[in-house]
Amino acid sequence: MTFSYGTGARPVLTDLDLDVAPGRFLAVVGPSGIGKSTLTGLVAGLLEPARGRVHVNGAPVRPGSPDRVLIPQQAYVFSGTLLDNLRYLCPAGTPREAVRRSVEAVGLKDLLGRLGGLDAEVDPAALSQGERQLVALARAHLSPAPLVLLDEATCHLDPVAEARAERAFAERPGTLIVVAHRISSALRADRVLLLDGERALSGTHADLLRRSPLYAELVGHWHAPRL
Repeated sequence: MTFSYGTGARPVLTDLDLDVAPGRFLAVVGPSGIGKSTLTGLVAGLLEPARGRVHVNGAPVRPGSPDRVLIPQQAYVFSGTLLDNLRYLCPAGTPREAVRRSVEAVGLKDLLGRLGGLDAEVDPAALSQGERQLVALARAHLSPAPLVLLDEATCHLDPVAEARAERAFAERPGTLIVVAHRISSALRADRVLLLDGERALSGTHADLLRRSPLYAELVGHWHAPRL
């Protein structure tokens, strides 16, 4: 698959050949602006490759298909009840008990209590960015989509909350693709995809540490002390 933003523009992704098996957890890493979000947009069907094809569950991706859900860095929460927000991607009549299980799984329970329950009205402007991300994560966790794409969707959470959310999705039936915000996401993943602008490398964390100086540099940056 190859993709560029406009005719004559330099490709963002070139001849990328990637297969993610059902039920696996893939972390996508690379320098800023290298094409990580572009990749999730292609898999989500929001973008079309200039050359090549994208399939999910053996079928070409279609915009708006319920077989995958993408949560971007800036999470979408709308005015209405918390329950309506959480059921947004679900079939009508999804049981409240299922909603509560997803709330518990991703760590939304404290916010649920503070707001006053599932039937409480939500004012998106009154929520922090991290709280909006938790609502969106619970919504995706509850959805029936077999593929979840998290594009730095936990960047406003602390490391403990991020680990809990990613663990919830890893234990949920289906496939998980995460654009990593911290090295811990790569450590938890089954495989890591490194984008470097020239070619893509895929392997385990330990494998890429041996094979790629760029990956080792990224890991060192993530582990660098904050001054």
